[in-house]
Amino acid sequence: MLKLYSYFRSSAAYRVRIALNLKGLAHDTEFVHLIKDGGQHTKPAYRALNPQALLPTLEHDGRTVTQSLAIIEYLDEIHPTPRLLPGDAEHRAKIRAFALAIACDIHPLNNLRVLTYLKSPLAHEQAAVDTWYRHWVETGLAACEALLLATPSKFCFGDQPTLADACLIPQMYNARRFKADLTAMPKLVAIDKACSEHAAFAQAAPEAQPDAA
Repeated sequence: MLKLYSYFRSSAAYRVRIALNLKGLAHDTEFVHLIKDGGQHTKPAYRALNPQALLPTLEHDGRTVTQSLAIIEYLDEIHPTPRLLPGDAEHRAKIRAFALAIACDIHPLNNLRVLTYLKSPLAHEQAAVDTWYRHWVETGLAACEALLLATPSKFCFGDQPTLADACLIPQMYNARRFKADLTAMPKLVAIDKACSEHAAFAQAAPEAQPDAA
């Protein structure tokens, strides 16, 4: 049985929810609130499961997997249909590169622990924190747009969603939440719209999660 530790606004958990839905995999969810109780992810019980105290974590038949991209690749290996890393070696490398551009270059600069540190102890005002967020998101997404200019397809790398789309959509969601300027990214905006009409993405959206209430 699969069990996902998730929080509705966690971009990384959002990626894994998309992957699980795309593969049609039944799973249990345990919600770990990143704000309540001083951050439930920091408590000893969760740290024993994931020493980084980060979301998401996946449990599967006594095995524990952390880090969203590792989890998605694990799911792709144990349940290979539909493939989220399809094609030949070059195609898969391009999908991974796009996913890593988001997961490693954009997201770490703007996740909750970084934004919280900017506010306290560094004492930046919320307006300055929001400016920081938008700068790195807009810069990073502009580069992602350029990576896709040669791929005129419905989704990032073809006519079916891949790991790249699972990473892109949570970042687009957050970009809109922080009012980032997306006018220079028409390709990403079009892909985001296509994904929004796909049930696997809609069901994974933050507002669709039980813990969003």
